[in-house]
Amino acid sequence: MIPANRLPAQPVRWQQLWREAVTDPRELLALLGLADRAGELLPAADTGFALRVPRGFVARMRHGDPADPLLRQVLPLAAELGEVPGFTRDAVGDLAARSGNGVLHKYGGRALLIATGSCAVHCRYCFRRHFPYTQETAAANRWSEALGHLRGDRSIGEVIVSGGDPLSLSTAKLAELGDALASIPHVRRLRIHTRLPIVLPERVDDEFRHWLAALPLQRVVVLHANHPAEFDAAVDAACAGLRDAGASLLNQAVLLRGVNDDADVLAGLSERAFAAGVLPYYLHQLDRVAGAAHFEVADEHALALVDALRRRLPGYLVPRLVREIAGEPSKTPL
Repeated sequence: MIPANRLPAQPVRWQQLWREAVTDPRELLALLGLADRAGELLPAADTGFALRVPRGFVARMRHGDPADPLLRQVLPLAAELGEVPGFTRDAVGDLAARSGNGVLHKYGGRALLIATGSCAVHCRYCFRRHFPYTQETAAANRWSEALGHLRGDRSIGEVIVSGGDPLSLSTAKLAELGDALASIPHVRRLRIHTRLPIVLPERVDDEFRHWLAALPLQRVVVLHANHPAEFDAAVDAACAGLRDAGASLLNQAVLLRGVNDDADVLAGLSERAFAAGVLPYYLHQLDRVAGAAHFEVADEHALALVDALRRRLPGYLVPRLVREIAGEPSKTPL
C-alpha cells in the first residue's frame, strides 16, 4: 500500500476554486501589494455591480501595478458611477429580442439562450451587467420553455448558449440541454460563449470534456480573452482539452481603453491565442452600457489599430472589428 503522504495530489475541483474567488476589492488590492492605494483607486459608493475574480486570474496580474490590464478589467472604479449620455442599461437591445424565457432571437438561423446569470468573473465592461437574469433564464424548468421555442422554429440551425457564463452550470445541467438539442432535427450546431476556460481553466475537467466529445452536434466554443497575459499553461491545457473534444475554438475580444488599445498588445493577443489553438474572431467596439464609458475607444483609433494588425499579421490572425447595433440583423463591420 502506498503511504497516504505519497499519494499523487488530486486536482482541486473547479467548484471549490469558484467558491474561493476574490469578492472584496480591498482584498484584491492587498493581494497585489496595492492596499495603500485603496482610498485612491476604489469608488466611494457602491457601483451596483459586485467584484468577482478567481484567484488564478489574480495570479496573472502584475504585482504593484494599478494599471495592470487584467486588474483594470475587474476592479470597480469611481468612473462607473457617472452618467454618460448614450450609455444605457440595455446597450444592445437584448430585452427587445426576447422570444421566450431566456431566449434571444436577433439574427437569422440562430437563437441565443441565456443559460444563467452567474459568471466566474465580473468584467466591468459587461454589456449585461444590468440584465434581469432572475426573469430571463433559459435553464429554468429543465430548459422547457426555451426548447419549445427552438422546436417550433425550423429556421434555427445553430443554438448559442451564453449568460452570464453557461459553464457556471454543472455538466449534468448542460447535458440536459445537449440531449434535448440533439433530438431537434433542424438544430445542427451548438455554440458556447464562455470566459471560464480563460479565467477558471479548471472548469474544463474530464466530465465536461467527455460530455462535449460525445455530443452529436457540431461544437463551437467562443472564448473571451482581451490581453495576451490572460493565457498561461493552464489555459493552454483547457484549450487543448476543448479541441480534443472536437470543438472549434474562436476568440472574441472587446477593445478597451487602458487594456488592449495598442497594436502591439492586439498582435500579441492574436499570436498567443493562436498558439493555444484559438482563432481570432471578433474585436468588438465597446457596447455602450451604463458604467463602462471609461473603457471606450474612438472609432478612428480602432480602425487604425486594425489597419496596423493587417500590415503585420497574416489575415487569419486579424479579428473583424465590429459593433453590435440594436435592431440590426447582424454585427456591423467597421
